[in-house]
Amino acid sequence: MDRFLIRGGVPLKGKIQVGGSKNAALPELAAILLTDKKVTLDRVPDVWDISTMLKLLRHLGVESERKGGKITFFAAKLTSDEAPYEIVKTMRASSLVLGPLLARTGRARVSIPGGCAIGARPIDLHLKAFEKLGAIISQEHGYIEARAPQGLKGATVHFDRITVTGTEDLMMAAVLASGETVIENAAREPEVQDLALLLNNMGARVQGAGTSVIRIRGVGKLHGAKHEIIADRIQAGTFLVAGAITGGDLLVENCRADHLSAVVFKLQDAGVEVTSPKPTSLRVRASQGPLQAVDMSTEEYPGFPTDMQAQYMALMTQASGISVIAENIFENRFMHVQELARMGAQIQVQGRRAIVRGDAPLSGAAVMASDLRASASLVLAGLVAKGETIVERVYHIDRGYESIETKLADVGARIERQSE
Repeated sequence: MDRFLIRGGVPLKGKIQVGGSKNAALPELAAILLTDKKVTLDRVPDVWDISTMLKLLRHLGVESERKGGKITFFAAKLTSDEAPYEIVKTMRASSLVLGPLLARTGRARVSIPGGCAIGARPIDLHLKAFEKLGAIISQEHGYIEARAPQGLKGATVHFDRITVTGTEDLMMAAVLASGETVIENAAREPEVQDLALLLNNMGARVQGAGTSVIRIRGVGKLHGAKHEIIADRIQAGTFLVAGAITGGDLLVENCRADHLSAVVFKLQDAGVEVTSPKPTSLRVRASQGPLQAVDMSTEEYPGFPTDMQAQYMALMTQASGISVIAENIFENRFMHVQELARMGAQIQVQGRRAIVRGDAPLSGAAVMASDLRASASLVLAGLVAKGETIVERVYHIDRGYESIETKLADVGARIERQSE
């Protein structure tokens, strides 16, 4: 099992590249199942969750050819409608194949998904939505079974809570349903918008993606397409915090500045200098004075993303004053607090709020990653800590960051991967 050894105290300087979005790629890989024609996706990130989804697609009968970050898929004949536990047990996004399989084949059997232990994240919203479209849902032996022997029929679906994967799953099911489907209280994330762009390129009729109401007029069949996946905004945000926490001067390239407005505004409030030389890059430089503690609450897009909460908390340990961080999306996303405390952070958790006392001199320690974004926060803390930090179980960070240690080392970080 690999780990990171980090020797902190070096300001990061130079240029760092952002890869394709994992959270956009996962539903777009699932969308391959909707057509028997050739689909090419470019900028597919080489991370564990993507590898798991590719393995699942192969199991379902999808053929593919890969050249670097570009993969061409052929789903001419699906050989299975089941996503088995052995493949999907470590990946929450496995539920995304429910909609496409149900729409194309009329049935799907998917293992109840796993993933990071950051909250319950039930998929009951997905299942109720499919039932609105006429699907018959049952659950037994750890599997969800969905059938639509008469095909899916458009309907109006109102989500009680905003759900990104639920919105994406329903969108993919609805593109082949007869009639019109209206999704109310839909997720507005850039990843949802990018999926809609791919689907429309394949011949779907999706309107309103990026707003709270999405309208989908079903079509009889989809065709092939070529599509480039958007930049990973969470990866870009993590690099912005890396530049800020080390007092460096970092140019984050190949990103979408407009997708990071909430993160940029919060960093600027804290005294970090963040500018956008062009729409596809952001520059972060050390503040002239000390970092200032600034409260933050996670919200659905366009609010501050929950996937950046742990990284922001690491930054606030170095700010002057006391900040209050509220986690409004997941109920169990403060597991990194205990590990940050091992490094000297002063953080008190009260329910869904964390009170961070800044100006904490961090010192290197052996810490353990508990989930994807928590592992990123520990790496960030290690970059500024005195002495050596060892981050164990970095397979978590490998789920969503492609060669993060190499990218950080290229801009001056003293970080290396070690294999036990």
